[in-house]
Amino acid sequence: MTTNDIRSRGSRLPRSARRAQLLSAAQEVFVSNGYHAAAMDEIADRAGVSKPVLYQHFPGKLDLYLAILDQHINELLDDVRAALGSTTDNKERVEATMEAYFRFVDRDDAPFRLVFESDLTNDDGVRDRVERVESSCASAIADVIQEDAGLQRPEAELLGMALAGMAQVTARYWVQSGRSIPRDEAARLLAQISWRGISGFPKTDGGKIEAGR
Repeated sequence: MTTNDIRSRGSRLPRSARRAQLLSAAQEVFVSNGYHAAAMDEIADRAGVSKPVLYQHFPGKLDLYLAILDQHINELLDDVRAALGSTTDNKERVEATMEAYFRFVDRDDAPFRLVFESDLTNDDGVRDRVERVESSCASAIADVIQEDAGLQRPEAELLGMALAGMAQVTARYWVQSGRSIPRDEAARLLAQISWRGISGFPKTDGGKIEAGR
């Protein structure tokens, strides 16, 4: 449902529904204009509310922006963790994790532009959140690598960051280049090259990080 579907100036909504409406409208404006060019007047108009109503929920533009970031950072992290926990087959884990990143950047509401391409990374709160989602996703991947390969934590974290970074950069490139191949195929290609690299590390039982356990 878009903000156009739920817009009704002057109508009374439960606080949680109004908040969701305002966040959706604000995201549309931030994605289209960037943080600095976005105006609270436009956000209120997009949501179909008065500015006083908007300020009742969010004291300022930065508070609104951070609330949107928190929402989508948590969604991405949950998706990555769910992908990693969806199977014990390591090859399928890699495929599921790559697909999680591609799904995130392929969303119609384009939250990845706020998470990975923000024009406000000079703000400590924004920068901390962006760094947190990058490190948290990498750490979740590192947990699996460390468990299966028996690597020292710094080594596992380095590999986790490499895979997470490759996933988000490649998925963003796929969008920016016009989605020239189907999403599933793009994710599969990235998973294939990622698997060829990570599967070469020895498992703790002396074998390789191969599919299954």
